[in-house]
Amino acid sequence: MLKRVVFFLLLLFLGSALSVIYSKYQARLLFVEMQQLQKDLDDYEVEWGQLQLELTTLAEHNRVERLARTRLGLIMPRREQIIYLKP
Repeated sequence: MLKRVVFFLLLLFLGSALSVIYSKYQARLLFVEMQQLQKDLDDYEVEWGQLQLELTTLAEHNRVERLARTRLGLIMPRREQIIYLKP
């Protein structure tokens, strides 16, 4: 009877030890994945900042006006040609 109890406790101890090892392993895998996702997020934030800067540069008023004049041949209408509409 005592041998069965000791054997049962030994099995319970080994099962507990294996579950702790598995939990640690899973935690390490999740930590590695979290670190990779954090690096990806940082890379995307850098890219987002670069795109915002590029958008600001491309949308500058004087650049748009210069391109409209040179590439499209647009000119500013005379004051009497402008029609204002009320909403």
